[in-house]
Amino acid sequence: MAVRKPLNLAKFKIPKGRVIIFAERCKGCELCIEYCPKQILEFSEDYNEKGYHYPVVKPGMENECILCSFCQEVCPDFAIFVEKQE
Repeated sequence: MAVRKPLNLAKFKIPKGRVIIFAERCKGCELCIEYCPKQILEFSEDYNEKGYHYPVVKPGMENECILCSFCQEVCPDFAIFVEKQE
C-alpha cells in the first residue's frame, strides 16, 4: 500500500510527544496499543500491582510519537498521557 504525502510536507513541522505511563493504574485493556497510529506501544513483560501487563514505548521508538493523543483519549483508567516536546 502506497503512503500518501503532501507535496508541501517540508513546510510543516510534525509535532513530537512524549508518552507518560502510570503502570499501576493500567488494567491491560490494550486500547492504547491498538489505537496508536505509529504503533509505538507494546505490552511490557513485567506486571503491575494488579497483575496486569502494562504498555511501554517500544525500544528505539521514543521519538516517534506524533502527539495525536489517541492513547490518552481511549484509556478508561487515565493511565497514559502525552506531553508535548519541543
